[in-house]
Amino acid sequence: MTETQMLLADDPIWLVLIKVVALFAIGVVLTLFMINWERKVVGRMQQRPGPNRTGPGGWLQSLADGLKLAFKEDIMPAAADKRVYFIAPVISTVPAFVAFSVIPFGGKVTIFGEETVLQLVDLPVGVLVVLACSSIGVYGIVLGGWSSGSPYPLLAALRSAAQVISYEIALGLSIVGVVLYAGSLSTADIVAAQASSWFVLLLIPSFVVFTIAMVGETNRAPFDLPEAESELVGGFHTEYSSLKFALFFLAEYVNMVTVSAMATTLFLGGGMWPWPLSALNANGWLQMIAFLIKTLIFLFVFIWLRGTLPRFRYDQFMRLGWKVLVPGSLLWILTIFAIRAWRSTGGSTTALLVTVGILLVAVLVIAFLVPERKQKEQTIELASDFPVPPLDLKVPTKPARRKRRDRSVGTGRTREPALASGAPAKEDDDV
Repeated sequence: MTETQMLLADDPIWLVLIKVVALFAIGVVLTLFMINWERKVVGRMQQRPGPNRTGPGGWLQSLADGLKLAFKEDIMPAAADKRVYFIAPVISTVPAFVAFSVIPFGGKVTIFGEETVLQLVDLPVGVLVVLACSSIGVYGIVLGGWSSGSPYPLLAALRSAAQVISYEIALGLSIVGVVLYAGSLSTADIVAAQASSWFVLLLIPSFVVFTIAMVGETNRAPFDLPEAESELVGGFHTEYSSLKFALFFLAEYVNMVTVSAMATTLFLGGGMWPWPLSALNANGWLQMIAFLIKTLIFLFVFIWLRGTLPRFRYDQFMRLGWKVLVPGSLLWILTIFAIRAWRSTGGSTTALLVTVGILLVAVLVIAFLVPERKQKEQTIELASDFPVPPLDLKVPTKPARRKRRDRSVGTGRTREPALASGAPAKEDDDV
């Protein structure tokens, strides 16, 4: 048992309750802050003010919107499954808060004379707990779309489930390198392993894959395909209103905070300050400030992407996950194993890295240069039972000539063009 686990095991029940309430408050407050901050930043990017009416500087707008949603009329579709319809938002929201329990927000502190750590619980498989919570949240999305009794929310729910599951594979593979170098699945041990150097410098490919995958898993722009208004009305929560819709909204933003906090824990040393400010690591409360700053940087990246990039097509999005992120992560894991084995035999690490880098670039270039024509032909062969347009179908460059319909001035007669058989057209009699 580590020192952190021993300190957390000795926490009295009142201190555990304080931590639980604090974690819930952090999730809710960061959600309210994020909604308002996102609207202000995107408004600044688009040269408009954003929320500026409610509260000082408009910072209470999110609170007003939350209260409005809580008191709005709760409308349930007639064809909905009432029990599942009610429990689906809860299934999405609860796991998002549970994932907070294993994240270390800071170091050792003293609260009301009791020495503890700024973490609710330190499990030997803490990383797997976060992945499991994100997996359970998918059930809320699927059940919410299915229980609405409408086809469009169901289609959006299925698409969202496919998206989350696909990118969760890449997310899990990106964590393998961190676990290998830390030698533990405990989040506290992973932070302690970065005391000398952060993993973002050592595992740059893992960090890039994790950053892309966490945007795809949280259904955020440019990967917000389940909420494509032009295609699926409003996503899996189209038929939800009032507090149930607010719970789905809360779950999305809490998941953003969770994956941002997880990225800080895995790659940016948790609450550790960088080299010029290393002396501040002796204070656990100051470590919490560093942790929040790093988390807010990741949250700003979410906002930046939303205000900058257009939405992907679904085939582009899935191709990125299955043909780039997953194979790239597998190659990177093999590279890590090769480096560690090469080091154990006393070989030169630099030469091995250069060789593996050249091979990795070659594989990615070949993967991107696969002819699209061949892929289209394979798709047509698979769908040969269905009527499809020919591949060489071309749009005519000149518009078709229209039939002339001349009307004589003052006579009321209409002159029609000749018929296809060559017979002259009859003139209409005056009415």
